Amino acid sequence: MKRTSGAVAVVSAAALLLSACGGDTDTPATPAATSDDTASETGDAAAEETEEEEAPADEAASTEPPVRDANAELVIWSDDVRAPILTEWAEQFGEEYGITTQVQVATDVRQQFKDASNVDQGPDLVVGAHDWLGEFVQDGIVAPVQMSADTQALFTEDSIEATKYDGQIYGVPYATESLGLIRNTALAPDVPASMEELVATGKELVEAGDADQVMVTPVGQQGDAYHAFPYLSAYGGGVFGTNADGGWDPANVIVGSEESIQGGEKIAWLAEEGALNVNIDFPTMESLFAEGRTPYMVAGPWAIPNVQGAEIEYAVDPIPDFEDGGTTIPFLGVQMFYVSAKAANPTLAQEFVNTYVTNEEMQLALFEAGQRPPALISALETVSADDADIEAWSAAGEGASPMPNIPAMNAVWGPLGQATADIVGGDAAAERLTAAQEEIVGNIE
Repeated sequence: MKRTSGAVAVVSAAALLLSACGGDTDTPATPAATSDDTASETGDAAAEETEEEEAPADEAASTEPPVRDANAELVIWSDDVRAPILTEWAEQFGEEYGITTQVQVATDVRQQFKDASNVDQGPDLVVGAHDWLGEFVQDGIVAPVQMSADTQALFTEDSIEATKYDGQIYGVPYATESLGLIRNTALAPDVPASMEELVATGKELVEAGDADQVMVTPVGQQGDAYHAFPYLSAYGGGVFGTNADGGWDPANVIVGSEESIQGGEKIAWLAEEGALNVNIDFPTMESLFAEGRTPYMVAGPWAIPNVQGAEIEYAVDPIPDFEDGGTTIPFLGVQMFYVSAKAANPTLAQEFVNTYVTNEEMQLALFEAGQRPPALISALETVSADDADIEAWSAAGEGASPMPNIPAMNAVWGPLGQATADIVGGDAAAERLTAAQEEIVGNIE
């Protein structure tokens, strides 16, 4: 789908640059998918094909934070992709309630929201990634959302779970995303039953001269913890254990656990078989798949526009499990609406997220902008009935683990990413993951 970006409200349109785990909501809501400092992790390279009108010089994209209009009674901050849609719905809300609304584009939603909230100049609502939540709660800048049990039941269970911190809901979800297996159906017409079968098929194609790579997924010299997680988690490992309330426990880092190490050994095996390579970063991955030089690519929906542009026949499948019982579990990213703890009109903000963001038509409109599976069950069913890709991405994300939304996660990406790159490069999994655990614990303390 192509889109046109333009100025919205009083702020010029600008592409949202993700920072640590979520920024441009049109890319993965994760902070370490690439070695770049783009929180989308697959950052700008994963952006959808766009048609952009050239803005006048005085309206050129700016990194300056939005300035709240004192006359607006409900203000929403978003990226430039969703802002035009939100403007329509905000205006409708304003007409219904007899108020003035404003939707503003922020170039760095996460940081600019924090900065503006500290001086009581922030918006009433902000749209962003769920893994910002712990940091926002810690800073005291978001408020719990009062959502009835009946309303919660309208959403996929995992998407609601991702909006919680210490058992309290802090937002309304509208989209989900996770990794899956994108398969070149001309090279690999059959769905691999296991990672072992995937590797065997890929190697056969390479040996026959029909492919150059068994499989591609971003690794890079600095690693990519986001894309490595499905294998690290396959035997019960991961990043954090949970506390008595079921939330993530920053005092219980499990990167160096026996289960994580077993997953790390699978990463080493995949590297030995040619399925993982430190010379493959996101742009290289995209190019190799688009050129038909590999049958398999583990990536997210942000990679599909490039595949379609190359006219590659493809299918989306869940990442295969291992034959010995290891179950690959990717991270789940969720996009959501937050209510500011310093909202000028908190009652209106709560009303908007509970009555408008929960509306199927609004969720479908947001889907058209981002092409991510809707979080609202009815909207997901509507889209899946007409879009095989969305149905496939939804299936690929079943059982995915919501990315930890606690502040301690910021201490994880670098050390864990580098550890996985070193394992791909030949270092022992036990040694590197144990060292990464020590570094992460030290960073948290």
